[in-house]
Amino acid sequence: MTQANNESGASSHAGMKIKVIQDGPYQVSGGIPLSEQIYTSDNQGLSTGYEETKQYPRQDSYELCRCGRSKTMPFCDKTHEHIHFDGTETASHGDFMDQAGSKTVGPELELVDIPILCASARFCDRAGGVWDNTRQSDDPAAKQIVVDEVGYCPAGRLLVYNKGGQAIEPNLEPSIVLIEDPVIGVRGPIWVRDGITIEAADGTLYKVRNRVTLCRCGRSHNKPFCDGRHVDV
Repeated sequence: MTQANNESGASSHAGMKIKVIQDGPYQVSGGIPLSEQIYTSDNQGLSTGYEETKQYPRQDSYELCRCGRSKTMPFCDKTHEHIHFDGTETASHGDFMDQAGSKTVGPELELVDIPILCASARFCDRAGGVWDNTRQSDDPAAKQIVVDEVGYCPAGRLLVYNKGGQAIEPNLEPSIVLIEDPVIGVRGPIWVRDGITIEAADGTLYKVRNRVTLCRCGRSHNKPFCDGRHVDV
């Protein structure tokens, strides 16, 4: 599922781009595949993986709703124009590591936590929690739990590094996934995978990462990125 890989600052997928439209939708170009997946969960409601429930027909370009009110979800129907949606972007354009809140250092792994990116996916609390397992990562089972849970985190809030200082990242295909959360009964974020370029409304580029989540409920305080507020909708 994972490999040691340093995140690049530039996209390797020529032509694939998500453009944030001012107070409007996400304009997707370059034929990026679009699908829908749900979180699978254990008997405590903690997420264990993903299950694909829908694949959308391939399109060269399309617009995804950002205000959360479209009647043609997941696509934009211009509702944002009628509800005076405020899509002002407040996220940093700098290195995500500058926003790191804490580091947990274990014997085999180092875990970096960037809480502002949390998309409330609930992978990190399973099986004793990713933080405790990092501290015990000289145990092969604990180490694998950390690698799995961090790799499943769609937002990239959690990053794990090996003893050589390399980030251990999941192998993902360049694509966009609409996440649904059946446990809470809400729409989750837009999961952008494998280093697709995201351009702000002012034309500047956000740091390219292996995985990020974009807000699609319109409520995030870290637009365009998800901050988990969809769980309060």
